[in-house]
Amino acid sequence: MTDAAHDPAWTAVRHDDELGSLDIAALELRYRSGELDPMEVVDAVYDRIEGYGGEGVWISLVGRAEARRAAAALGSRPDGRPLWGIPFAVKDNLDVAGMPTTAACPAFARTPGATATAVRRLLDAGALLIGKTNLDQFATGLNGTRSPYGIPSTPFDARMISGGSSSGSGVAVSAGLVSFALGTDTAGSGRVPAAFTNTVGVKPSRGLVSSAGMLPACRSLDCVSVVALTVDDGTRVLDVMAGHDPSDAWSRALPPTARRAVPADPAGLTFAVPAERDLGLSEDYRPEWDRALARLEAAGATLVTVDLTPFLRTGAMLYGGPWLAERYGALEDFLGEHPDDVHPAVRAAVSAGPDVTGVDVFRGTHLLRVLRRQAESTLADVSALLVPTSPYTTTIEALLADPVAANAALGRFTTFANLLDLAGVAVPVGLTAAGLPFGVTVLADAGRDAALAAIAASVEQLAAVPLGATGHPRPAAPAAPVPPAS
Repeated sequence: MTDAAHDPAWTAVRHDDELGSLDIAALELRYRSGELDPMEVVDAVYDRIEGYGGEGVWISLVGRAEARRAAAALGSRPDGRPLWGIPFAVKDNLDVAGMPTTAACPAFARTPGATATAVRRLLDAGALLIGKTNLDQFATGLNGTRSPYGIPSTPFDARMISGGSSSGSGVAVSAGLVSFALGTDTAGSGRVPAAFTNTVGVKPSRGLVSSAGMLPACRSLDCVSVVALTVDDGTRVLDVMAGHDPSDAWSRALPPTARRAVPADPAGLTFAVPAERDLGLSEDYRPEWDRALARLEAAGATLVTVDLTPFLRTGAMLYGGPWLAERYGALEDFLGEHPDDVHPAVRAAVSAGPDVTGVDVFRGTHLLRVLRRQAESTLADVSALLVPTSPYTTTIEALLADPVAANAALGRFTTFANLLDLAGVAVPVGLTAAGLPFGVTVLADAGRDAALAAIAASVEQLAAVPLGATGHPRPAAPAAPVPPAS
């Protein structure tokens, strides 16, 4: 792909090589034609990583020689596996056998003997692991600043936060260093980085993807998520990972996912959208939200204004209710033995956990049932709920000056999703006047992941923004379902 294919307004990262875009469809096409082989891709990816100037993206890398051996083992032509030769990264709270799992805390680091189920399924599908990415320590945060391994910024502006906790995953995909990356998402940790890096964030239904081999943050709510360049890429990765896992007590047998993200007809879609009083968007974000809604209406979609109060009340419970005790429980032993090794903002976030009583837990559980029923009523007659992914973004400097309140505000439209048992896909839809990405999220009831892929692809194709921070044009989505590989 030549420089002429880049959109200058969106090109924050330019690589001096012939590899071009790393979206899965582009790589597959070149693999099939014989123009590329996995060894060449691995070499170009490692050259890109060495040349990328942003800090704090990686915690550990697979050695180049080891990655080349894995690529060589694939052969020179695709063998039918769905992710053959596709380079990817893993957030460093997911286990990979033989690589340290740090959760961005050096004192916690351990080297597991087994690989997380989700990662193993990707490797079995032919994907090539490149390394493990940085995160807000113990996956606690939505901003990306809570790590001793450095603070990654969005590739669009080195002063601005990348979003978290899957910070390194978002940046690695946006900057064209890997095709996709795994994150995790409890409160929005896979969706907020997508919004700030101009990538897609797929947060599946809880239990659809095995959490075996994932360090828990809030075990009953945790999800393995996908950061990708396109909705189709994220859908294909999710399809590989999805499926019941008897070794995971939180795994659920849910309806199958889509193999590809074929866009739904916008004219057949009805979106619930927040009432004006519930938005609270920044001055930069508001015009992009209005443009996103206008595109949908022009394409024939129906927008229905709803009261977001049950959703926002639910979201406030995640860090202001009894689920703090569950999050504290995941860290209790380590906090007791290594209090000074835990980031101060992480300690502050979970500090009220021990004060939660059994009465608090049951009161919270009962209130959640009421709020879920209200949310179900809101979503009963619509295709999906459409919200901004985050109400604003901020500088690293400002976030560090107000680490708790500023972080909480980032999750206004994300923290309720897992508590309400919703699936979601975050989609990039615009660039603000300040040159920063803006994204929206479509949400629906658990088990509707296949339908959400089609809805999200429709939103994506109407906006048609370039890929990540590379400026490469967004490819057309598949026009028809793709049959399973023989």
